Amino acid sequence: MSMVKGLEDMKKVYVVGGGASGMLAAIIAAKNGQKVELLEKNEKLGKKLFITGKGRCNLTNACDRETFFEQVVSNPKFMFRAFHTFSNYDTMLFFEELGLPIKTERGNRVFPESDKSSDVITVLKKELERLEVSIRYHSEVSQIIVKDGCFHGIKLKNNSEVLTGDAVIIATGGLSYPLTGSTGDGYTFAKSLGHTVTKLHPSLVPIHVKESYVKDLMGLSLKNVEVVITSGAKQIYRDFGEFLFTHFGVSGPVILRASSYIIPYLNNKEDLILSIDLKPALSMEQLDTRILRDFEEFKNKQFKNSLDHLLPNKLIDVIIRLSLIDPEKKVNSITKEERLRLVDTLKHMTLHILRLSDYNQAVITKGGINVKEIDPSTMESKLVKSVYFTGEVLDLDALTGGFNLQIAWSTAYLAGSSV
Repeated sequence: MSMVKGLEDMKKVYVVGGGASGMLAAIIAAKNGQKVELLEKNEKLGKKLFITGKGRCNLTNACDRETFFEQVVSNPKFMFRAFHTFSNYDTMLFFEELGLPIKTERGNRVFPESDKSSDVITVLKKELERLEVSIRYHSEVSQIIVKDGCFHGIKLKNNSEVLTGDAVIIATGGLSYPLTGSTGDGYTFAKSLGHTVTKLHPSLVPIHVKESYVKDLMGLSLKNVEVVITSGAKQIYRDFGEFLFTHFGVSGPVILRASSYIIPYLNNKEDLILSIDLKPALSMEQLDTRILRDFEEFKNKQFKNSLDHLLPNKLIDVIIRLSLIDPEKKVNSITKEERLRLVDTLKHMTLHILRLSDYNQAVITKGGINVKEIDPSTMESKLVKSVYFTGEVLDLDALTGGFNLQIAWSTAYLAGSSV
């Protein structure tokens, strides 16, 4: 008799989207005794998770709480309850308990020991199967059906089939990497339910610049440079780290982080200027002394043959062009004024920002469902009962380093346990 009552008490919960957030939400809802059906429009789960961290999957970041919130760019306060309920350390423990060995690398970034994102998807899928979550592939949702201000059911696109149930968790992701199925469906559903969606932008994305000479530097990676971005007289970003030249501009971790901050300034009349300090460990005076030492060693050589100790080979021609010093000039005839101009070029290599790359190269989407319309203690919509939202579909985003996936895990856990 009690068994029958238990079955009656089970809620029918749908999870829309089989990415990181959707898989975890489904697992937690099922662990809490709900009957869960996971609807995925692709032929397999975790398509975007598969390519994160260049296929290695940066699961989370093993930082302290304060550092985590410093890395959340949009609406960090909204995340307090979710993070407190399921923190980065809970994430690490969760995956270890599923049998996934993990490791921590530079910058506290946490990866599977195998360096394979497929292993992350495998352990999540096994857990879904163990908990008897019903997974339906090729199941694209066209409508969330509401009756009397409460979730009623889901309409599928292919055959207009209607699935009725008690609750839905929408974990459809954003617009980044659309080839993985992230086509903004969650925003459409949210709007149809009366929610507002803030302005959407690709974020954590490479930057296009005006200068054509970056093509000559394509593929050149620099480990320790300082980057400063200004809009008119205002400094909007300064950071230090790994940097990469591409055929259209610049990329690398220090640039992807920058993209999060420059979005509000992209439509300004003011030029957005990117200044690169190629030798941040040296002051202008120290760099000048260093160059003088090299010039002494190469005093009878041509200028174009005097920079091998100072710069990677690929960078030499471009720096010579920017310094406006005749490459054929003998080093011993370079003037002090020219030498100081070289120092300035190395400390302030200047590029003009044109735009950001599109969603095909964006790690995440900036913007999303207005979090004021979501209950931060449950992830439930404040407008429609029994509708929950998790992950990238919300107006939450953070910098690189495992922080965005942690947002996905924390919000999913909270929705899965609240449903």
